[in-house]
Amino acid sequence: MNTNGKLIIFSAPSGAGKTTIVQHLLTKIPELEFSISATTRKPRGDEQNGKDYYFISKQEFLHRIARKQFVEFEEVYTGTFYGTLRTEIERIWQKGKTVIFDIDVEGGLHLKRKYDGDALAIFVQPPSLEVLIERLTGRGTDSAEKLKERFIKAEKELNYAPQFDIILKNHDLQTACDEAEALVRNFIAQD
Repeated sequence: MNTNGKLIIFSAPSGAGKTTIVQHLLTKIPELEFSISATTRKPRGDEQNGKDYYFISKQEFLHRIARKQFVEFEEVYTGTFYGTLRTEIERIWQKGKTVIFDIDVEGGLHLKRKYDGDALAIFVQPPSLEVLIERLTGRGTDSAEKLKERFIKAEKELNYAPQFDIILKNHDLQTACDEAEALVRNFIAQD
C-alpha cells in the first residue's frame, strides 16, 4: 500500500459534467488539490499553461514517456496525448493534500489499478448518450469531425463504468455535486 497520500479520480466521457463537479469540489474541500495533466493538444479558450494543463509538444511528451516520467498516459484522440506526471502527484502530496483528478476513462482506470486502496475512482454518468451528444454539440468548440470522434469514444467509455468504485449519475448537476462532495469527504476521512 502507498503511504504517501490519497487520490480522488473523476472520469467520464467528454461532456458528462466531471470538470464542473471537480471544480465544485475544489471550492468546497480545502484538503483537495487538482492534478494538472500534461497534453499535446493546443489550449482552448482561455486555458492557461500550468493552471489548466501543462501544454507540451508531442516530441517532448514522447521523450518524457521514454524517461518514465508519467504515472499514466494515453493517446486519447489520434495524435493527442494526455498524461499525469509523477512529479505532479508528489508535489501535491508534499503539501499534505489529497490529489483530485479530472481524467479520461482509461487513464482513470490505470491510476485506480496503480494506487488501489489509496484511490477512490468515480465514474460520472450522463443521463443518456443523447444528452451527452447535445452537450458536446452545444459547446461549439469542436469541428464536426472532432465531434464524431468524441461521440464514438463516449459510447465506448460508458461501457467502462462498472470498473469504477462508484458510478455517480449526473441527471441533475447540483445533486451530483452534493453526492460527490459527501463521497469525497467520507473517503478523505477514512484511515
